[in-house]
Amino acid sequence: MFCFVLCQYFIIVSMLKRPRTPPTNNPALDYQTADSEHVLKRSRPSGIPEEANNLPVNIMPSNIYPGQSRAHSMYSADDLPKTVVANLNLGSAVKSMDFHPSQLTLLLVGTNIGEFFLWDLSSGERITSKKFQVWELGACTMILQASLANEYTASVNRVLWSPDGRLFGVAYSKHIVQLYAYFGDGDLRNHLEIDAHIGSVNDLAFSHPKQQLSVITCGEDKIIKVWDAATGAKQYTFEGHEAPVYSVCPHHKEHIQFIFSTDVDGKIKAWLYDNMGSRVDYDAPGHSCTTMAYSSDGTRLFSCGTSKDGESYIVEWNESEGAVRRTYIGLGKRSVGVVQFDTAKNRILAAGDEFNIKFWDMDHVNILSIIDADGGLPASPCIRFNREGTLLAVSTSDNGTKILANAEGMRQVRSIENRAGAASKAPMVGTYGASGSAAGTSVGADRSSSLGPVITLNGESRNLPDAKCRISDELVKPKSWKLTEINEQSQLRSLRLPDSLLSVRIIRLIYTNSGGAILALAYNAVHKLWKWQRNERNTTGKATSAVPPQLWQPSSGILMTNDISETNLEEAVPCFALSKNDSYVMSASGGKISLFNMMTFKTMTTFMPPPPAATVLAFHPQDNNIIAIGMEDSSIQIYNVRVDEVKTKLKGHQKRVTGLAFSNALEVLVSSGADAQLCVWSVDGWEKKASKYLQIPSGRSSNPLAQTRIQFHQDQTHVLVVHETQIAVYEASKLECIKQWFSRDSGLSITDATYSCDGQTIYTSFDDGSVSIFTAVGLKLRCRISPTAYMPTTSSRVYPLVVTAHPSEANQFALGLTDGGVHVLEPLETEGKWGNVPPQENGGDQSSR
Repeated sequence: MFCFVLCQYFIIVSMLKRPRTPPTNNPALDYQTADSEHVLKRSRPSGIPEEANNLPVNIMPSNIYPGQSRAHSMYSADDLPKTVVANLNLGSAVKSMDFHPSQLTLLLVGTNIGEFFLWDLSSGERITSKKFQVWELGACTMILQASLANEYTASVNRVLWSPDGRLFGVAYSKHIVQLYAYFGDGDLRNHLEIDAHIGSVNDLAFSHPKQQLSVITCGEDKIIKVWDAATGAKQYTFEGHEAPVYSVCPHHKEHIQFIFSTDVDGKIKAWLYDNMGSRVDYDAPGHSCTTMAYSSDGTRLFSCGTSKDGESYIVEWNESEGAVRRTYIGLGKRSVGVVQFDTAKNRILAAGDEFNIKFWDMDHVNILSIIDADGGLPASPCIRFNREGTLLAVSTSDNGTKILANAEGMRQVRSIENRAGAASKAPMVGTYGASGSAAGTSVGADRSSSLGPVITLNGESRNLPDAKCRISDELVKPKSWKLTEINEQSQLRSLRLPDSLLSVRIIRLIYTNSGGAILALAYNAVHKLWKWQRNERNTTGKATSAVPPQLWQPSSGILMTNDISETNLEEAVPCFALSKNDSYVMSASGGKISLFNMMTFKTMTTFMPPPPAATVLAFHPQDNNIIAIGMEDSSIQIYNVRVDEVKTKLKGHQKRVTGLAFSNALEVLVSSGADAQLCVWSVDGWEKKASKYLQIPSGRSSNPLAQTRIQFHQDQTHVLVVHETQIAVYEASKLECIKQWFSRDSGLSITDATYSCDGQTIYTSFDDGSVSIFTAVGLKLRCRISPTAYMPTTSSRVYPLVVTAHPSEANQFALGLTDGGVHVLEPLETEGKWGNVPPQENGGDQSSR
């Protein structure tokens, strides 16, 4: 990368050729993109087709279905977030912003007086704000203590969420980096304070160099440091820059982790996590003060910066050559300050320049569009996209932030408009406009402090004391909380997916990782794939209850059907696992394991005929060649697809294995079985580290073959355990039960449960057709959905067997029913979420129905 060449089994790492300054005099320079050179082909074992050998391993092909093309047409300017939908009045100049990685309307903002704000744009609430304050002054260096004694102020230089959204970091202009833990629903706690650098901390970033979260900092002292994000221990120090380090950009190519850094004099360096010094030394275009960023999929590298003469550059790099691949045209020659930029959707570049926002299609050097966001922008505004590119935050010259949206972004924050006037919600002013020049909706209402004049519309400022009092009353009167009961079809949005095939009960169900399709496995061993098309009604192409998808089949008309020869379907335990890029599914229904191509539905290979039959499958998170297979005979087989060989067998369960889940952070595999037992296995050596049986509620008899399913929380340390008698959350390394919920109705059984994509809620289905929605932290019931709300005609014989959560829409989930139906459920747009979080004193470790 920047020419890393990753050779067989990643043993050889070759770093860049001799340093050279990239040419910048040709603005239309445009090299061809080569296919990935980072993984060499290995020898193919006998018995596995060449296409199966080459594709579903390590780096798989992009998710392309027949009829799609790799070539990009010009991106449409109509898809850009250009409509102003909200104005945030912060009272000080914005220095940095970042959207939450999964809660797409949660915005973090840092300002020049050391204050940061957390805004929920979907509810219109300012969740919290905190001013600069050193937590433990006595633990700081004498240099910092002296500086603070002279002037107890600092500016925020950078705010950034961790990849899983559980932490965020704040880098200040005086020595300090602070990390906060965010637990959702306004629960924000101090996590770590690091006296990181002498002088200003200019940037921070998160990475996983040892499969554990680390935070990277750089500063005025010309040094880059890496810290353990859990303990604050210093892990690495990189020295070599001759000027203050301005920015850092960590990345990885498969197992190779590295960091790019830039300094204020325009030098670019690259580092491995080995304390062996810089691997490259390049000049940024125009020796500009530069930031670097990868496209969302991590395949393309860009930089944007401004020279000391005020000339700005935005370029794409040819990493294998260490040269500029293309230079984008349109940035100013006399920029004020350093131009900031961002990327979105693997297609769009945006930069704040000359009192405007400028957009480029990544594949074209000419400007795609320029907007002024209704005016009021500074010369070089700070900008930030949310992960989906549906919202864009931009700083304003009057110490505020404007939120711009495209059609999908307007849908995401539309609850602000629909909730305007509701006494128990944040006060709202104004309506959505129909164009980019329309007036925006302002949002306010701070949960944690006095409102003050935070709500603006077209220059108007209001204190709204009455609204503040209403919100305060809502928080201090827990008895006013009421469980949200949804009994009518008018109380939610639901869609039964169209199905022309034989309706047979759905045994397994999953969203594709892209969020644009749902895959189901039916009792008769047939897979069904529904795909949402991108069109005027569905501009993102993601799954939605508003637009029906297409039940997709290839032109050949073949179906993905598991081997069921000599199989008793009543005794089989169907299972499947989807590859990370949605191109392949591995599946079994009591017979051989089949590997299917999701694009063609072709069976690539079959292997491991019973007995014993496979009952659960899980891809190794770092190597798609390695699969953990739970078996009917209670064993777990660690199987290498490439060499068609069982590497080891794990024995610890007494009955069939029904759940498997890997944790990268803990480097363990957790298993569960019909014996109601949990086991933890080290992936380094595969020895058993711990085991524990579930606590079955007294008075409840458990089905001897009841499945126990498991799923890791996004923090990779807590695991959700699902059994017909209970849901529970365990700390995975020691299998300590943190919370448990069970129904005291002995005639009611849980059929499935899953975390929402943001890890804040748990969707749980029951055999009476109902769905309950719990908070993930305390397992407190916040909403209950009756079967009458999503099934036109209800029957006691029809209920959901499986539930799956959308990978990026936290409030969307799907149910697979016993009658063969698949339903997608979402809350009403006027609500925006499933009920309200119950007060602390209303909840408990266990609840009844």
